[in-house]
Amino acid sequence: MIDSSDVLGLMKVVFVIYTMIVFSMLGMYAYSITRAHRVQPKFKVPFFGWMGFLIFVGVGVHVMTFNVIPWVGWDLTRDSIKADKEYRIAVADYEFHLPEEGMTIEEGDMVRFELESHDVSYGFGLFRGDGTMVFQMQVVPGSRNDIVWKFDKADTYSIRSTEYSGPRGGEMFVPNAIVVKPEVAVASINNQS
Repeated sequence: MIDSSDVLGLMKVVFVIYTMIVFSMLGMYAYSITRAHRVQPKFKVPFFGWMGFLIFVGVGVHVMTFNVIPWVGWDLTRDSIKADKEYRIAVADYEFHLPEEGMTIEEGDMVRFELESHDVSYGFGLFRGDGTMVFQMQVVPGSRNDIVWKFDKADTYSIRSTEYSGPRGGEMFVPNAIVVKPEVAVASINNQS
């Protein structure tokens, strides 16, 4: 599965190219109005050609990333996805109330997180050990708040509120809240028994 950090790297390259095209259009326009001898073409092919190319690239980027990013499909079909594990998390008074048994997941598991806020809107962000964000969602009181995610890399993940919910919102951080065990460890345990 493609990782969100890989998508970010690709998007940086694409948007640099996209920006260069926009600046080249500005350059073409500046060149055309500063020439000493102006020729009035019957068709403005360079301008409309660049505009067409820009639209093609912009739409192409969105089509390419829609087919590459797996969590788009998960979100669209989350009602029909059979999760390997489900966790219910309550949020109230600026605190995440996590399951008492903890959250240990096997690599490759599809997990559904169902969150319920009892007072204000919060955020639910999952972060890797290196501090980069895996995903985030808003937790609104009185609404269905769930997300499905397939964990394909073993790591220890932390939870942080990603929405401004008041002056104590910055305190909402749970280090090492989720542990994803490598698939190799699970396979070796099964072989021993």
